Amino acid sequence: MNTEKQVKKPNESPKERFKRLASKRTNEVLRKLKVLGNCANRQAYEYASEDVNKIFSIIHQKVKEIEAKFRTSREENFKL
Repeated sequence: MNTEKQVKKPNESPKERFKRLASKRTNEVLRKLKVLGNCANRQAYEYASEDVNKIFSIIHQKVKEIEAKFRTSREENFKL
């Protein structure tokens, strides 16, 4: 896996750091998805629809999990 150095740049705000890292990581995910798409070439690969369903099922599941992390409140206060 890619070992990304997470060095905080001087005078970088948390917002700037988020934008820098999120952009970099999103572009890496998009590149990997493009590479995965190369496996759709039926002249080079053989696969069943069940294989494709498994791949996209786990991808969709992980996307939902990560999206939920962004959408939930960081502080959950207990109330009766």
